[in-house]
Order: sequence, then C-alpha cells, then structure tokens
Amino acid sequence: MHRAVHALAVAALVAPSWAPAQVWKCADERGRPVYQDAPCPDGRTLRDFATDPPPVSVVPIRPVPGTVTRATAPVPPKDRKPAAGRKAFATPGNAEERRYLRPGMHEGEVMARIGPPDMRSGGGGRKLARWTYMPAVGDPQTLTTVVFEYGKVIEVERKVVR
Repeated sequence: MHRAVHALAVAALVAPSWAPAQVWKCADERGRPVYQDAPCPDGRTLRDFATDPPPVSVVPIRPVPGTVTRATAPVPPKDRKPAAGRKAFATPGNAEERRYLRPGMHEGEVMARIGPPDMRSGGGGRKLARWTYMPAVGDPQTLTTVVFEYGKVIEVERKVVR
C-alpha cells in the first residue's frame, strides 16, 4: 500500500502539466514589445492573446492540383485562310530557343519562347505534365520533351532522331 501511494505521488510530480499556456505582449522599460507567460505590469499591456488572438493566414507552398492557371496561345483553325489585308497567324515561339530550356522555368515562359507543344500528356489537375516538340526547321533532328510539375519545368530531354 505504501509503495502504491509513493508511486502515485511520483507519477503526479513527474507527469507534465496539460494546462494551456497563455502569452501576453507587454512593453518593456523602453517601450519595446516583449512576450511573456505572465500578465503584464499595469499600463504595459500591448496585447492579451487569450482575449485578442492574432489573425491566422495560410499560404500554400504549392498550388493545389487543378487550380494552377495555365497560359496557352490561341491556335487558329488550319483550314481557314486569313481575311484580305490580314497577315497569316504565325505560331509564337522560336524552335532555336528549345536548347535553352532549363528546370525552374514556368509554363508561360516556355510557351512564350518556343510556342505550344506538338503533343501534350498529363496536366489537367494532375501533378505532372509532359510537352513534346517534334523536330522543326530551327531545331532539326531533335525531339524535345519538357516535363512540368505544378507548372514548373523539372526536366528537359533532347533526343536526336534520324
């Protein structure tokens, strides 16, 4: 019996206190803010977090899949000819710029530099998207594949094809 009481007393002393902590924001002698776990002296309370909690804002590190806005260049119908006096639509971008793609670039920058891809897979709410560019006049015999994760380039593969 004596051992049981002794063990209970030791357990009560060793057990952590589960009381919630309270924080006060006070002004020190020079008027600078100080945070403490005891109430402030009279006239020095700047904020009592129990009665005036701070606002909480949550900023996601990565966008939620499916919510990323993707810039795409308009592609005109291929069977239509431009109206009289208008220039034919030119695909934006330059195939020679493909060799300068690098991880960390955004989809919009890739689209502005080299134009829309010849083939796309993934994306549409998925985490990974793959754009493929076929050989072109400015980049002959080279197949360029760009892999995006949440709208950012993570891999660029350039393969010589004959």
